Amino acid sequence: MNRHHVVVHRWRDRHARYEDYLDHRADRVTYVTTALALDSVPVSAAAALVVPATDDTGAVWGAVTELSARFGPPDRVLALNEGDLDTAAVIRERLGCAGQTPGQLARFRDKLTMNQIVSEAGVPTPRFADAPDELAVRAFADRHGLPVVVKPRRGTASRGVVRVETPADLARLGDLPPEPRLVQEYCPDDIVHIDGLWTGDRLGPWRASRYVNTCVDFTQGQALGSVEIDDPELLGPLGEFTARVAGALSSDPWVFHLEAFVGTSADGRLRVRFLEAGYRVGGAEIPFVWREVHGIDLMSAAAAVQLGRVPDLPVPERWRTGGWLLVPSPVPPPCRVTAHELPAPQDPAEAPYAAVVPAVGQVIPRVGGYEHVGARFRFRGDSSGEVEKAVLRTAAQFRLECAPGSGPPAHSGGGRPACGLDR
Repeated sequence: MNRHHVVVHRWRDRHARYEDYLDHRADRVTYVTTALALDSVPVSAAAALVVPATDDTGAVWGAVTELSARFGPPDRVLALNEGDLDTAAVIRERLGCAGQTPGQLARFRDKLTMNQIVSEAGVPTPRFADAPDELAVRAFADRHGLPVVVKPRRGTASRGVVRVETPADLARLGDLPPEPRLVQEYCPDDIVHIDGLWTGDRLGPWRASRYVNTCVDFTQGQALGSVEIDDPELLGPLGEFTARVAGALSSDPWVFHLEAFVGTSADGRLRVRFLEAGYRVGGAEIPFVWREVHGIDLMSAAAAVQLGRVPDLPVPERWRTGGWLLVPSPVPPPCRVTAHELPAPQDPAEAPYAAVVPAVGQVIPRVGGYEHVGARFRFRGDSSGEVEKAVLRTAAQFRLECAPGSGPPAHSGGGRPACGLDR
């Protein structure tokens, strides 16, 4: 049919298998990408243009304009990374091509709108309010008490999340750069993430996982882990909760990455409350674990939705248990790896089945998100306990040394853990 499709792409690794989602021989598939991600663009691409950042709407628009002049107006614009959803929506609206527009995307990107919709659907949600300035946060704290959490309404990867514990912390809010923010009551419960497909009227395949540490901890130099949950008494309520949230946010198919607080109410009952939702496949190692442990390409469903197709994913008769671990660099990036070590475990079941560790001498770039970090590990096993044990062992024993900057390697002192995990 010789249609033109534009892919906005920022991953260096194979998070998405674009050649499985788009026919690069029958159609003209072009890419707008970064210098870091250029090598992972399929060789069958009709063209690839490099921009400084794929969330730079002006730069992406310029590249799409050039590609449109060469290959014709695109039929579809595909963007699978959460950081590129807004840019792709703006491009679609300017072009008048099919697909999600900024207005349709708002409920999945604006955390205030998202929480309002979910709360109005009757889903338990921590109290929240718009936080346009310090005075609004003070008023919220006066009504509901401290601590509270203040975060960008359109933030990703826990960027800019601030926990306000004292009146002195309130005074420092004025130093934050200006952008729309949300304030919420602080919730001390455990955080779980739930990933999968909403078909439009029911849940397709989905998995719930418990974080080991938190995403905010990771921004402060701690490792971040995740272990899939196999407890049927917890999975039942989580499935009901997920269906309510997914259905409240859309009656159309979508791939979700939800986060929720899980704790116990005063009467001893399980309590699940909404945190936030993403209109995309979860980050970190989630797409790899789904493909390698469960045999499901969740990215293919996300691509199908954006391409106007009906997503169709299998539901395994028996699920194995997966998990992952991210280790930040011991010094802020950019930095150069000088040494790393992970002793072999006595029990082979405690070893990660996959590891992405920069080679000695390689530079870890200063790029947001969870791909360009100190090290990434993936795990699988027959139970949550087995996988968690492997995650904790790897976090405790992995050693990573880095020298600041991107210059030639420098000597570093004795080995030390890059960071640890708090249970």
